[in-house]
Amino acid sequence: MRRLLVALSLLAAILWSAPALAQARSQLGPLCTTDTTPADQMIDACNKIIALKVFKGEQLATVYFWRAVGWNKKGDYAKVITDATEAIRLQPNQAAYNLRGSAYYDRGEYDIAVADFDDALKLGPPSGTILHNRGNAWRGKGDYAKAIADYDATIKLEPKSAFSFQNRGIAKEALGELDGALADINQAIRLDPTLPQPLINRTAIWRARGDLDRAIADGSEAIRLAKEKLPVNIMTPPNSVLISGYTHRALAYEAKGDYDRAREDYKATLAIVASDVGSKANQATAKVRLSLVTDAAAPIPRDAPSPTTQPAAPAQQQTGAAPAPSPAPAVRGTRMALIIGNGAYAHVKALPNPANDARAVAKSLRYIGFIVSEGVDLDRTAMQKMTSDFLREAARAQVAVVYYAGHGVQVDGRNYLIPVDVELKAGISMTEAMIDMDTIMAGLDDQVRTNILIFDACRNNPMAQQVASAGANRGIESASGLAAPTSLGAGATLGAGTLIAFATAPGQVALDGEGANSPFSAALSRHLGTPGLEVQQMLTRVRAEVVSTTKSKQVPWSNSSLLGEVYLAER
Repeated sequence: MRRLLVALSLLAAILWSAPALAQARSQLGPLCTTDTTPADQMIDACNKIIALKVFKGEQLATVYFWRAVGWNKKGDYAKVITDATEAIRLQPNQAAYNLRGSAYYDRGEYDIAVADFDDALKLGPPSGTILHNRGNAWRGKGDYAKAIADYDATIKLEPKSAFSFQNRGIAKEALGELDGALADINQAIRLDPTLPQPLINRTAIWRARGDLDRAIADGSEAIRLAKEKLPVNIMTPPNSVLISGYTHRALAYEAKGDYDRAREDYKATLAIVASDVGSKANQATAKVRLSLVTDAAAPIPRDAPSPTTQPAAPAQQQTGAAPAPSPAPAVRGTRMALIIGNGAYAHVKALPNPANDARAVAKSLRYIGFIVSEGVDLDRTAMQKMTSDFLREAARAQVAVVYYAGHGVQVDGRNYLIPVDVELKAGISMTEAMIDMDTIMAGLDDQVRTNILIFDACRNNPMAQQVASAGANRGIESASGLAAPTSLGAGATLGAGTLIAFATAPGQVALDGEGANSPFSAALSRHLGTPGLEVQQMLTRVRAEVVSTTKSKQVPWSNSSLLGEVYLAER
């Protein structure tokens, strides 16, 4: 789940600080140029002023700016950007750049947002609002040091900025500084006890510490406050606070084993209309988690004795359609892995090595202490059950690793993993027989857990009619590759704390190999257990080995939103 999207201060104050501009505002009409005007009335009033074709230059830019504010209230960020761009063309000013940058931020386009905030700062004196918003964009990019620097500058200018203390706390939490994060968020609550957002963020810290009762209490108070009044900040995305509050409290209920209340909160999350990328990511998570806790047996309560586990012992292997028992319920601190290797395909040419690859990677992970669920040559039913069981139990793990070897495809911009019994035919029903990668990502998306997803799968689309003529590689036909993993279902960005690695670069084929293992999996299993090797450094070594082994025919690729250094094998 992405970080909470909050703390965008009122932009109107920037635009209307000068008396001359205030007078112009009065001339243009109060309904269009008053921040408290309801969105539809504001847009309608501004439309009428523009239709008169009387105003030009700076005055017309002002009208476009305020119509953009109206669109922002409705969460229509494309129209915000269009109107803010026109305002900038007519009369560049800090407020218009800041507003457009905020819209890009809410769409998850952080590089463009940073550029707009930079331009805004060049046009005038230092502004706490703009520095804060740029800090949010740096945080969205995962550059927490720059985010903290901007929040520091904001707090120096505005010592009572509750949102800046809160968001600095979020950045510190991302770097693993839980004590500093808690201190900042507590200060935000002291500065304004009526704000629900800091309470929601403190909910995540309590969950990370395993204090679920405090997490639930903070989540409940945040939801009460969010229902009691509208956000004090008109730039806060519509409904984003409630969506985040329900999602965080649901995760706490689920971790505690209270599935009934978790289900109710997930349903409440999905019943609300979302506009921004953070809210859509929360809803993607809620949708998957709801399906996992529905009709599921309640796990062992968190205050009950934890089951005894032997991470180094071989886990039961699953082959074919008969599912293996799911692992014992995880407790906080557990490291879990889901390993699947599919090669015995019934309707395309089989791949000889995925089963060997899965066993090799599973062995390496068990050796370094992971609880491993392993499956080989799974049909749709078995693969779905094994994935669902893992996602359910991993909700209370600290580190989750998913490894898949076999065929994988892109259909309409979404990525799918292919069970061995799927008959690949062009048509809408085809995707229902495969496993949606976005579902796995959304099910794991949670800022209090580290997720490592590794796919030694083809990057080709099998939607051609010649699907049965596939060769012995992990591509089924030479077409477009898998979509880059930058989205979670309905347009949300990759969640914080996640790394996704592919065996090959976009548009290329992942080789199955001439030996017992694919080039990628052979290198991965060799380096996976290296003590003291940070995971991204480990993948760099794997990449170099694969490039050398394949004579540059295959170049592994990864995308990361990790929140710090991660070591799979202890230093």
